[in-house]
Amino acid sequence: MSLGAAEDDSASEIHIPAEIDWHMLDKSKFFFLGAALFSGVSAALYPIVVLKTRQQVLSTPISSFKMSFQIMCYEGFKGFYRGFGTSLMGTIPARALYMTALEITKSNVGTATVRLGFSDTTATTIANAAAGLSSAMAAQLIWTPVDVVSQRLMVQGYSKNNSKTIVPNVSSCRYSNGLDAFRKILVADGPRGLYRGFGISILAYAPSNAVWWASYSVANRLIWGGFGCHISQKDENSASSGCTSYKPNSKAVVAVQTLSAAMASGVSALITMPLDTIKTRLQVLDAEEKGQRRPLTVLQTVRNLVKEGGFAACYRGLGPRWASMSMSATTMITTYEFLKRHSTKSQESLRS
Repeated sequence: MSLGAAEDDSASEIHIPAEIDWHMLDKSKFFFLGAALFSGVSAALYPIVVLKTRQQVLSTPISSFKMSFQIMCYEGFKGFYRGFGTSLMGTIPARALYMTALEITKSNVGTATVRLGFSDTTATTIANAAAGLSSAMAAQLIWTPVDVVSQRLMVQGYSKNNSKTIVPNVSSCRYSNGLDAFRKILVADGPRGLYRGFGISILAYAPSNAVWWASYSVANRLIWGGFGCHISQKDENSASSGCTSYKPNSKAVVAVQTLSAAMASGVSALITMPLDTIKTRLQVLDAEEKGQRRPLTVLQTVRNLVKEGGFAACYRGLGPRWASMSMSATTMITTYEFLKRHSTKSQESLRS
């Protein structure tokens, strides 16, 4: 039995829209619309990512407001979009790989867990966690090289133009664009240079993504359950069972999705922030030994952070990252659900 085969009837008989399974989607429409929609989301949130990245690599803390002011003064508005072209080019294939792994895993694991006798609620949670894990691991194959290149472009202008806030140990090599950075990193460090921090990226994002999707699923059901109880208590003419039947409109569905995504993002940001800071520094900074610059190790990175500000240094950029994750998650999930609804095959196609 598929998890998306029928509408989900909660104890209060709130009929939320049915899950749309992988086989129900028009794949060409799904990927074409997805590329356009998620590119727009990436463009809107990119300045926050730049702020977060620069805060993480600085040796002394600086507020987001002051950072924004300095970028605008020294680099202008384009400073908020350094490396965006590279990031955008990577977003399309990475998102496609992410959504494919997410949907296929969710569908297959969901079907398997239902057959094993798990309840729909438990099966959905397990399927979402497994899908989050597999999709994050698959996407990192593309995201890690894109991160390495785009993040180096994000920080190079800052250390050059602002003498008061120097970024230590940033590579002295200057990059004119993403392609130039890709070529120079490949020549200097080989393929390993493009996959700096790959292991810790998997460690940070895969479990985080699994927790996020599982938490999102649980939060979604809890909110609808609480909403159903509220409706039941409010309705004086409800049935003898104490339940009422209610079909929410699209605005209510989007509101619940947004709240569920924000709740899931808060915990995920707090848990993974230290790993994300270490990952960013591994990808951007170098160590200087005997006059030669070499990639930092995880241990060196952790030691440097502890020297600079103790454990609190691992949480530099938490504000922008939390804001970025919350806004990204809420826009992603609403865009994702919108995308699935508009990419569903017609009933005639599903029967054939």
